[in-house]
Amino acid sequence: MGVNTILLTIALLFVGLNVFTFFRRQTYRQTGFDMRLFSHLFVSLFGVMIGFALIYYALSRDGVILVTSLETMNAVDPNWRNLLYFSGVTLLSIGFGDLLPIGPARLFALLEAAIGILLPTAFFVKSIYKKKTEENSLLTSSNQQIHVEGDKSKRK
Repeated sequence: MGVNTILLTIALLFVGLNVFTFFRRQTYRQTGFDMRLFSHLFVSLFGVMIGFALIYYALSRDGVILVTSLETMNAVDPNWRNLLYFSGVTLLSIGFGDLLPIGPARLFALLEAAIGILLPTAFFVKSIYKKKTEENSLLTSSNQQIHVEGDKSKRK
């Protein structure tokens, strides 16, 4: 097993662990703005960004993965700064277009962009769902309280 395979495996496990931990802790179920929840989401996204930068580094050891133009195919130096930058703009779905993935990096860039959209979306949807569930629960308990009080007044 080569160094690239080991790096790629470690990086994929790191990304997977960050995504799994995010859902396992179920902190996304909290509602409203919660600094702890926000920081957990931020750390998860940061971990995914670093993990994908490592994936791009592993891929770059086999050849060019980033270019400045598909026409000229000018290779981008795969230094840590460029790889983190590319990973960040891909994860956050900014996609400035100044660095373009080629070869197998295209598939990983697509996967990273999907994770960058799905993680915050899952956080948002689940927090709204929980808030609605709590509101319905409060309404149900209020209705039961009114019903019980109504029964008591009928008995008198």
